[in-house]
Amino acid sequence: MATAFLKKLATGAAMAVLPLTAQAEDLGWAPDGPVDMIIAFQAGGGADSLARLMAEEISDRHGWNIIPRNVPGRGGGIAAQEVANAPNDGTAIGFTVSESLTYTPQATRDPGYALEDFAYLASITGTQMGMVAKPDRGFATIEDMIEAARGGETVTIGAMSPKLADAAYVLGKNNGVEFTIVMTEGGRGGINAVMASDVDAAWVAGAQAKSVASGDLINLASAEASPLRMSPDAPMLSEFNFPYDLGVRFLTIAPDGIPEEAQAAWIAAIAEVLADPESPLRQLTERVFSGPDSLQGAKLEAAIQQSYKDARDILDASAN
Repeated sequence: MATAFLKKLATGAAMAVLPLTAQAEDLGWAPDGPVDMIIAFQAGGGADSLARLMAEEISDRHGWNIIPRNVPGRGGGIAAQEVANAPNDGTAIGFTVSESLTYTPQATRDPGYALEDFAYLASITGTQMGMVAKPDRGFATIEDMIEAARGGETVTIGAMSPKLADAAYVLGKNNGVEFTIVMTEGGRGGINAVMASDVDAAWVAGAQAKSVASGDLINLASAEASPLRMSPDAPMLSEFNFPYDLGVRFLTIAPDGIPEEAQAAWIAAIAEVLADPESPLRQLTERVFSGPDSLQGAKLEAAIQQSYKDARDILDASAN
């Protein structure tokens, strides 16, 4: 699967990158009917909020009839399979996260889709993935949490996806300890579990910002490739024998084979919204996530390929 994807990338089939500042007054293409926007997660979450804002703003600017539709399940896999099998005329797009395309198909038997089944339109933003805990738990950083486990304390970690459960296991294994892992429903579920003392710490991907600012929670470490915007002094997981980036990108995809003019129009429409400082979508990315992150074309495909490799490495490490 990865080899075929690399061949596709090498052909230069991806559209040219548009600068984030580009304006799309004349997109040169418009859907000839309603657009089915397949959102890979349930209503009310971060992905759903981003997708619906994007749909509303593009519809308002260009008159497209974009109809959001939530298709949760199997870590985004059900939605991905629907997108892969949808019409490839530009009237069906998916709003998903990189983990659904890179980790889920490798961890699932017969997932029903592969990397090369999609055209990668544009990323929207990234997460602010951290490990959070309450200050009164006694952990100032993740080093304190690891030392507590080494001292014989039971340390319970909340994980909102199988990938993050595997990551917690590998983090413990690489540091000579074993954590108890509990599955939570999304980042908000992880926060609630920490606040209720049902778990000692949890992975959260940005929803912790207000609680960190108020002092109710602390970020023990950044699980991204760079420091967290909200807690720049929090240590990096790479300092604790964990060389994997757990950050996730929110992105739009289409079925493979979408016409070039349709792909270019979608990329331009998304870039236009993200470039506008008054855009509610852009403001949400700045308030909760990592800010606007409009990777397109070959750059987005290369990022997906790296995420696929990282997922494979985490799966291999968790199996050994």
